[in-house]
Amino acid sequence: MDAKKSNTSEMISTKIDFSHRRIAKLANIIELAEMFFPGNRNQQYAFLVIWVRLKWRTEGIVPNLGQFVTAQGVSRRTLERVRAKMRRMGLLEHVSRFDPRFGNREGWTLSDSFEKALHTMAQKIRDFKDVDKSSQEQDEQMLALARARRDEAHETEE
Repeated sequence: MDAKKSNTSEMISTKIDFSHRRIAKLANIIELAEMFFPGNRNQQYAFLVIWVRLKWRTEGIVPNLGQFVTAQGVSRRTLERVRAKMRRMGLLEHVSRFDPRFGNREGWTLSDSFEKALHTMAQKIRDFKDVDKSSQEQDEQMLALARARRDEAHETEE
C-alpha cells in the first residue's frame, strides 16, 4: 500500500503551466516543449521536430509533416496528438491548396495566432483593470451574475 501512495504522489501533471515566473525563465525551445507537453518526453520530442522542421523549411510550407516526424522515430499517434494540440493553441496552421499565399500549395506552417491571442489577452486584462473603461456598478452586476450562476450550479448538485 505504501508503494501505491508513493507512485500516486509522483504523478506528473499534464496541465500547461503558464505562471509568469516560468514564462520569464524560458531560455530555449526545449523548455517551451516541456511547458506545453509536461511529463511526456515523446510529445516534447515530436513538438521539437515539428517546430524545427517548420522553422527552417526551405520552401514556404511543409507539404507532409508525417514524413518529417516519422523519419525521426515519432509514432503516428504521437504526431497526431501533438499536431492537434499545436493547432488548438494556434501554433500550427494547415494551409489549403486554395490559399494563394503559398502558390496554391497545401501543407503546414507555423502560425502567428498564438502570439496574437496572447497580445489580445494582455490588452483585455489591461482594459479589465482600467477603472476608466468600466464602472463599479457594472462590475458589481457581473459579480452578482457570477454568484447567481454559482448558486444555481450548487442547487443542481444537491
